[in-house]
Amino acid sequence: MLKYILTFLISMVPIVELRGGIPIGVTMGVKWYYAVPICMIGNMIPVPFIFFFARKILEWGKDKKFIGKFFTWCLEKGHHGGEKLKAKAGKGMFFALLLFVGIPLPGTGAWTGTLAASLLDLDFKKSILAVTLGVILAAVIITAATLLGCSAFSAVK
Repeated sequence: MLKYILTFLISMVPIVELRGGIPIGVTMGVKWYYAVPICMIGNMIPVPFIFFFARKILEWGKDKKFIGKFFTWCLEKGHHGGEKLKAKAGKGMFFALLLFVGIPLPGTGAWTGTLAASLLDLDFKKSILAVTLGVILAAVIITAATLLGCSAFSAVK
């Protein structure tokens, strides 16, 4: 039971998300067909909170003594990433957000994509749908890579 809880919690962590949750879960012995939905749910739970509250918290903390620099950096990074995404996407913002979340590269994912959507004042429902579909895409890519990596590792033994 602990390995399922850890898999779930790992997928909620920023930066790591399900990109780390699925391989770690499978490595701990969670079957991939259990790890995928567990990680997808864990990855999506913070999304509405990020959309509605992260911006307010970051703006509140940007002028505080100890946390100000980090909060300012987060706001600038989110705004810069969002503007860059918006410039490239034009009218295809929904698909750009989906791909931004879905293609597992460093600095992308549900947390960053949702923060960018919030900072850009995008529509909540469309943003959540794009992020959800992006998480599904990331889960497919990471699961395939994990299973290929595990089978290659098994072949070497």
